Amino acid sequence: MSRASASSVTKEQPSPAANPNPRSVFGIVRHKVTTKHGWLGDYDYRWLCLPSLPTARRKQPPFYGIDDELPLVLAMTSGLQHALAMLAGLITPPIIFASSLMLDPATSSYMISASLIGSGILSLVQLSRTKLWGGYYLGTGLLSVVGTSFATLSTANAIFNVMYANGTCPSTTATDGTITRGPCPDAYGMLLGTSLICAFLEIGLSFLPPRLLQRIFPPMVTGTVILLIGASLVGSSGILDWGGGSNGCQARPTSGIYQLCPTVGSPHALPWGSPQFIGLGFLSFVSIILTELFGSPFLKNASIIVGLAVGCIVAGAAGYIDGSTITSAPTITFLWVHRFKINVYPPAILPMLAVYVSMAMEAIGDITASAEVSRIPVEGKDFDSRIQGGVLSDGIGGFLSALFTVTPLSVFAQNNGVISVTRCANRTAGRWCCAFLIIFGCLGKVSGFFLAIPNPVLGGVTTFLFASVAVSGLRVLSYVKFTRRDRFILAAALSFGVGDLLVPDIFTYLFDGVKNPSKGLQGLFESITIMLSTPFLVSGIVVLVLNLILPQDMDMLQQDEDKEDVEVAQDLEIQVLDQERRM
Repeated sequence: MSRASASSVTKEQPSPAANPNPRSVFGIVRHKVTTKHGWLGDYDYRWLCLPSLPTARRKQPPFYGIDDELPLVLAMTSGLQHALAMLAGLITPPIIFASSLMLDPATSSYMISASLIGSGILSLVQLSRTKLWGGYYLGTGLLSVVGTSFATLSTANAIFNVMYANGTCPSTTATDGTITRGPCPDAYGMLLGTSLICAFLEIGLSFLPPRLLQRIFPPMVTGTVILLIGASLVGSSGILDWGGGSNGCQARPTSGIYQLCPTVGSPHALPWGSPQFIGLGFLSFVSIILTELFGSPFLKNASIIVGLAVGCIVAGAAGYIDGSTITSAPTITFLWVHRFKINVYPPAILPMLAVYVSMAMEAIGDITASAEVSRIPVEGKDFDSRIQGGVLSDGIGGFLSALFTVTPLSVFAQNNGVISVTRCANRTAGRWCCAFLIIFGCLGKVSGFFLAIPNPVLGGVTTFLFASVAVSGLRVLSYVKFTRRDRFILAAALSFGVGDLLVPDIFTYLFDGVKNPSKGLQGLFESITIMLSTPFLVSGIVVLVLNLILPQDMDMLQQDEDKEDVEVAQDLEIQVLDQERRM
């Protein structure tokens, strides 16, 4: 038995056996749609759909490997679970982008649709494993899906802040000092254009040996970056929306349209931080916890959507939802219904290059996790080719997503939890997931509904979502041995990262003393400011450089060798004692 087939065997129940007599494509399709086994198979759907108690123990269904024969109903059900698990992560970035740039509802709704459609299309590429020249591949061949990178979201906020500060985007200042931003769709076009050209960096990285990339970006580097991506998004978006909004009303100005959240003309507008807003967000948050406690495996995989649904039901009954975005949204839409002026913003080039490096790091970790839960060996040439194909697909996806009017799409980790719970790693389920995402994106009313979600409801959910990203970073850091050298490097990196989180404006005025700089020099200053003002970028640079230049702790290396020698000696002593007892 090969290693691949042996890895798809579970202790509880045997994996579905492959058909020893392959049929024609027509015969397979006919069997699928005309027989009960083709539709339902032997899967325990009661286990999937019935609620469970925290202390209950139930027999688990069989595990389905990446290419096992899968019943149609299970394929569609698993695909829907993957789509629902991804949904919150896909709709949140375009909503935040549109809010930061004050875009109109029609454009905002389109950006949500484009994100869903682009994710569905490019996930199909990642699911494939197309062989290229010289032993290279495109795609992982695993149930790997893609979505908008949260690294881009964190960096884009800093880029947009600089654009409004230097006049690239319009803004007005009231007599009390309150700054009101104007609509700036061109800023989004500049972000897309810069992303498009920077994508070639990740494409180039994909042709480096995976082992070299893992040596340059060990868990200490990737864990620090992921931790601060999540932490910064909680502070800059999640918790602010929980309080009522992040569009300027969080400053509680005394005049202007942002005296109340989200604006003074919104239904049930209230000051930021009002108990009504806090309660709505808390209701969504608690719904996620209760779903995890008592929900069926299906609902647990869609707990974020459950939280949104419960919050929206209560908010709608209380009159907090403005339905104008739903009524004005088109019934059917697709890519390029709205277009943006593609341009390159030079100060954003260095930060976006760093974003693509972090995306490559995340891709390696996510693909490794996907292989583990799919019971695919995580070593050897076959696995290295999956890493190479996944990073290449990630880079090409970043290029194509800009043409799709979507910010960089990279490998998502959310689906790994779905695979682990449902015990279905089959790529057919992934293709159904892509189909559902494309359908959701084409239905314009769906995007209009997502846009109508009240900020506190969205904030309660995204705070949990972004905190989950930070926890993922902590999990990666758990692989670090925390020697004195490791603790020193992490302390140096977190000094900048945590400092940025707590005092976001610390580096904003760094170059104010430079008088009349040239256009090129001013662009360089803005690029450095963006890098220093983005917590995960500045911490990532510090931890990467220090990890490369600081020598390994020789004492610790010697201790590790001594420990191994002691363990070997203990093993030999135990063997000698066993032999004496037998004699």
